[in-house]
Amino acid sequence: MHFRTFAGFVGPSVFLMLLFIAAPLVGVFLGSFQITQPVVEQVEVETCTPGFLTQTCTTELVTRPILDENGNITTTTEWVGLTSYIRVLEPGRAWDAVRDLDYNALMQIDFWAALRFTLMFTLVTLPLVIGFGLAIALAVNNVARSIKGPVIFVSLLPFIITPVVGALSIRWLFIGDGILTSALEMWLDRDLALFAQAWTIELMMLFYRVWHVAPFAFVIFYAGLQTVNRDTLESAIIDGASRWDRLRYVIIPHLMPLIVFVALIHLMDSYRVFEEIVGFSSQAHVISLQWLTYDFLQPDDAGNRAYSRASASAMLTMVGIVILLIPLLRRTWRDHKGAPH
Repeated sequence: MHFRTFAGFVGPSVFLMLLFIAAPLVGVFLGSFQITQPVVEQVEVETCTPGFLTQTCTTELVTRPILDENGNITTTTEWVGLTSYIRVLEPGRAWDAVRDLDYNALMQIDFWAALRFTLMFTLVTLPLVIGFGLAIALAVNNVARSIKGPVIFVSLLPFIITPVVGALSIRWLFIGDGILTSALEMWLDRDLALFAQAWTIELMMLFYRVWHVAPFAFVIFYAGLQTVNRDTLESAIIDGASRWDRLRYVIIPHLMPLIVFVALIHLMDSYRVFEEIVGFSSQAHVISLQWLTYDFLQPDDAGNRAYSRASASAMLTMVGIVILLIPLLRRTWRDHKGAPH
C-alpha cells in the first residue's frame, strides 16, 4: 500500500485522536501543575444602622474579586509543581495512618477511600463478569436452535439498558419500601435499611455492574465459541474427556485471547466507575476516583472550582489504569511475539 493511500485512510482518525484525546490529555497534565485563582482586592465598605440621631456607621475591609471590562472575574495562573498532587494524596496524614495501623483514619482521606473502593470494585467484578459471561455463552451455545434467538435477546437486555437508568432501577427496587426490600423484610421479619451502611450499597453496586456488563462478555465469548475446532472437541470426547476437561483444555485456551480482551475493556471501564455512584446516591458512604474528580469540579460557596486538584486526580486515575493493564498488555505482547507469522 502506498504511503499516500495509507495516510488517506489513517490520517482522519489520527487527527481526531490528537484533537479530542491527546490535546485534552496534555491540557489536563499541564493543569495539574498549575493553580488558577481569582484576582481579589480589599475595599473599605461602610455599613450604617437605621436611624437618624442614633445612626452608627462602621467601616470594614471586604475582599472581593476584580472584574474585567466584560464583567468576568479576573484570574491568574501560577505554576505550583506537585502541590495539587500533595493536596489530593495528603501523604502526611496517610503515612501517619499507615504507621499507626489506623484504617479508619486512612479512610477519612477522600483519595484513599476512593482508591480502596475503586480497586475493590474493579478486581471483584472482573472474574465475576468473565465467569458469568462465559457461563451464559456456553448455555446459549448448547440451547435448542428454535429458541436460541429469544434467549440471546433476553441475555442482552441488561447491556442494552442505559447505565444510569439501570442503576436507578436497582436502587428503586431496594431503597425504602422498594419491592425487593419489602419482600426481604417480610421473609426475615425485620426492618431493613440497605442504604444506611456502606457495605450493603457496595454489594448492590457489585451486583449491578456484573448484571450490566456480563452480557458484553457473553457476546464476545459466544462469537468465539463458534470458531472452536469441532474436530478437536470430537477427538476429546472419543478420548473420554469429561465436559470439564473439554472446557479446561480445549475451549478456555481457544478463548484466552478474547478473555484477555474482555479483561482489558472491563478494567478500563470499571476503574472509571461513576454511574453507580450517581445512580445509587452513595456519596455519603462510598465514592470512587472518577466521582472524586467530578466533585473537585463542583463550585464551592464562592463559585470557585478546584481545577488543579481535579486534573491531579484525573492523572492519578489514569496512572492507576495503566498499572492495572500492564500484566495483560505484557501477556498480549508475549502472545503476539510468539504467534507464527
